[in-house]
Amino acid sequence: MLSTTPLDATSLRVTLARDESQLQDLAPQWDALAGEVPFRSFEWMETWWRHYREPRSRLFTLLVTDDQGELVGIAPWYITRSPHQGRVVRFLGSGEVCSDYLTVLARPELADAVAGRLADWLANEAASQWNLLDLKGVLENDRVISHLGQRLREYGHVVDRQADMSCWRTELADDWDQFLATLSKTRRARTRTLLRRAIDNGRAVVHEVKTDSELERAFAILVDLHQKRRRSLSQAGCFVSQRFTEFHREMTGRLLAGGQLRILWTELEGRPVAAEYGFVGGDTVYYYLGGFEPEVADECPGWLGLGVSLKLAIEQGYRVYDFLRGDESYKASWRATAQPLVHVRIVGNQTSARVRYATWRACKEIKGWARQVLTRTKG
Repeated sequence: MLSTTPLDATSLRVTLARDESQLQDLAPQWDALAGEVPFRSFEWMETWWRHYREPRSRLFTLLVTDDQGELVGIAPWYITRSPHQGRVVRFLGSGEVCSDYLTVLARPELADAVAGRLADWLANEAASQWNLLDLKGVLENDRVISHLGQRLREYGHVVDRQADMSCWRTELADDWDQFLATLSKTRRARTRTLLRRAIDNGRAVVHEVKTDSELERAFAILVDLHQKRRRSLSQAGCFVSQRFTEFHREMTGRLLAGGQLRILWTELEGRPVAAEYGFVGGDTVYYYLGGFEPEVADECPGWLGLGVSLKLAIEQGYRVYDFLRGDESYKASWRATAQPLVHVRIVGNQTSARVRYATWRACKEIKGWARQVLTRTKG
């Protein structure tokens, strides 16, 4: 039986924004709802939309207002047409940019009401406008998305939640020595040795971007070192994508102007050997992307750069260091803990949408079975 919509939701209104001009004036309110997570900010999503929109895509951003006309929630979505999945709704910032901690933005005290009202709108007024909600980069325990899915399930929609890669976060200590004391004996000793041999004796110098001119140089160093590292692993590297490169070239400038950019590079005897690109928000440093010089691998430039970054974060007063998405083993060695993400798919109630979903599931299961057979055969 369909549960009753929360009382606070009855007075909420949903408006569909299809034009960028409808959103520009909402940037301050948008960011107030987004909190201090850079991936949720208006600048990140607006910049992404300009660089990544496709001819078959259009905005499908839902604005939730209360009975006073105040903006209390935003579903930062767009919709695109797929020959295999129909009309698919995704988060702005999706795809190769790999945005994390995406959600429906809402005032905390109205989170359930906003989710409930959006579900009602999607299941009723907009039932014919979409075939699939395809939501990635969502925390497993995200309250708004969980409530949205629960409510739509009550309307008869199929809700599929699959585990995705985790984000990894480490709590920082009051000072560097306290933090080192929390690491394994091997990691602690190795880190101290690296910093002593490179930083303390002056062989290595760390630079942090503070000006536009420094950003121009640092961005070139970042691209070069990231691509060198990826090629050494026989991988293409992120910056082979022109859209990815141009998105971040613009985004780094906007983040610098807003005081949220964190780009470091380390020079060893005058040569750039490690670079890190990230953001800051509230008490958190977000490590987004990096690279190092494979030709000096015996100097452990990646390890050196990360040790320097963590030490600086502590000295600057940050309390959390977030390595973001990816289950690489090195993150746990820095005492980071997993923050599980999920990939949520909610299927429209149209027969065609259900058929497409059933076909997708069948294909996925067949591919999984084929991989298992191939693995057993090779073994």
